[in-house]
Amino acid sequence: MNSIAEVSGERPATAFDPPTEEHRVEIAPCSWQRFEQLTALFPETKSLRLTYIDGVLEIMSPVGERHERHKRTLGYFVDTYCQIRGLRYYGRGGFTLRESEFAAGEPDESYCFGQDKAVPDLVIEVVISSDALSKLPLYQAKGIPEVWIWRKGHLLIHHLGVDGYAQATHSRLLPGLDAQLMDRCLAVADQYDAVRLFREALG
Repeated sequence: MNSIAEVSGERPATAFDPPTEEHRVEIAPCSWQRFEQLTALFPETKSLRLTYIDGVLEIMSPVGERHERHKRTLGYFVDTYCQIRGLRYYGRGGFTLRESEFAAGEPDESYCFGQDKAVPDLVIEVVISSDALSKLPLYQAKGIPEVWIWRKGHLLIHHLGVDGYAQATHSRLLPGLDAQLMDRCLAVADQYDAVRLFREALG
């Protein structure tokens, strides 16, 4: 893995261009104590994300526009599904999940169903960089039943079982909702049209 991911684009970026992709720096080995020290230095910095998984620290900055657009569209899909199906839900957003001495990280979106809980039922990740550090070990340690990961134009649904996460084509938490439908809707460039297509497909 390169120390810093390259910025993608059709022309070289300049200081006047808005950020579109993330830079990632990986530090290994890194102790939990060192991670906590670095976290304390950036307590309110939204443009910087720190992820720690079993001795490896990843620093990502900034959060790109494409990343934010896809994670918000997936969030709209969850909102729309729950409202149409009458499912009680609670959006938890992105907040830091921690398993002391082992892992810590922030999902892009998270949801509880039925009632609000300390640990979400569903987390959503949008991965733009192919070499991003996987947060699945953190989510497994927290016992999160379902994880959605959008990567390279496709949504991967992961269900938690006794042996860890396994990929699936459909959501267990949101019956009848499959990755293929969400892929098709996410391929629509305009966010409003993507959500409208999703709503129409649900009937």
